[in-house]
Amino acid sequence: MTSTRLEAFSDAVIAIIITVMVLALPAPHGGQLAALRPTLPALSTYTLSFVFLGIYWNNHHHMLHLVERVNGAVLWANMHLLFWLSLVPFVTGWMGDSRLAPVPTAAYGVVLLMSALAYSILQYAIVKHEGPNSRLRAAVGAGGKEKVSLASYIAAIPVALVQPRVAAGLFVFVALLWLVPDRRVERLV
Repeated sequence: MTSTRLEAFSDAVIAIIITVMVLALPAPHGGQLAALRPTLPALSTYTLSFVFLGIYWNNHHHMLHLVERVNGAVLWANMHLLFWLSLVPFVTGWMGDSRLAPVPTAAYGVVLLMSALAYSILQYAIVKHEGPNSRLRAAVGAGGKEKVSLASYIAAIPVALVQPRVAAGLFVFVALLWLVPDRRVERLV
C-alpha cells in the first residue's frame, strides 16, 4: 500500500495530541499581565513540547515523501511512534505543574527517549521494507544527529533526578538541534 494513508493518519493523531496539550493549559486568573506569572511553568513546558511535536511532524512528513510503499511492519512501527508521542501531553502537564520536579522531568525524558527510539525503529522498518538502496537509507546515512539526541536523552534522565534544570537544558539542546528540518531528506524530496 502507499504511504499516503499512513501520513494522513499520523498527521491527524499529532494534531489531536497538540490540541489535547493546549486544552490542558491553565487559564490565567485575572485580567492583568501579572496573572500570567503562575502559568509560565506550564506554558514553558507546553512550548517545548509543541516544538518537539512540530519537529516529529515535520521530519515524519519529509521521511514519508521518500517512501514508495509501506507494509504491516511499517504500520506497526508508526503506531509505536504515535503511542509514545501520545504520552507527551501527560508528561508535559506533569512536568509543568510540578515546576520541573525531578521525577516528572525524568519521566518527560523517558517519553522523549522512547519517541526518538520509536522514530528510529520506524526508519529501520521502512529501510528494511524498501531495501538497502532506498532513498531514505541514502538520506539518513550514519545518523549523527540521531545518536547525539539519544545520548542527550539518556544523559538527561538520571540528571533530571538531581538537577532537573540541567536535564531541561538538554531537552532544549535536542530541540534546537532538530529545529531546522532535516536537510538530508529535503535534498532528496
